[in-house]
Amino acid sequence: MDNLEHEKWMREALKEAELAFDEDEVPVGCVVVKDGSIIGRGHNRKEGLKDPTAHAEIIAITAASNSLGDWRLDGAVLYCTVEPCLMCAGAIIQSRLDEVVFGARDEKFGSLGSVIDVRGKGWNSDFKVVSGVLGSESVDLLKKFFRQRRDG
Repeated sequence: MDNLEHEKWMREALKEAELAFDEDEVPVGCVVVKDGSIIGRGHNRKEGLKDPTAHAEIIAITAASNSLGDWRLDGAVLYCTVEPCLMCAGAIIQSRLDEVVFGARDEKFGSLGSVIDVRGKGWNSDFKVVSGVLGSESVDLLKKFFRQRRDG
């Protein structure tokens, strides 16, 4: 896929991040795309669901699996506004996604190169990574969220 295609889908992930923002959740959004269609959407819901696993990626992967009726997401691409953490990277490996595209790096929890890199470890499936797509938009939304929290 070319960068314009990646930007198109990342804008959908940003819409999900804005939903998280509106729900007073850390604004991370995600979509899973296969054959030119979104098959799963998600945004952070940890606070609302009182669930530490309710990350945007987990919710979107679950929705995509339900949409296909299969846990195997071969041929699908995950778009996330922020680099996935270790838990989400594990779910990406387990679901056999072909590619992950993310916006902002996560220097605290990022598991696709920032803190650690889960790729190339001999897993049953490997996936391509594209980083920095609409990264500044993702960072701006995060900064706005945390600025509002600090300011009360």
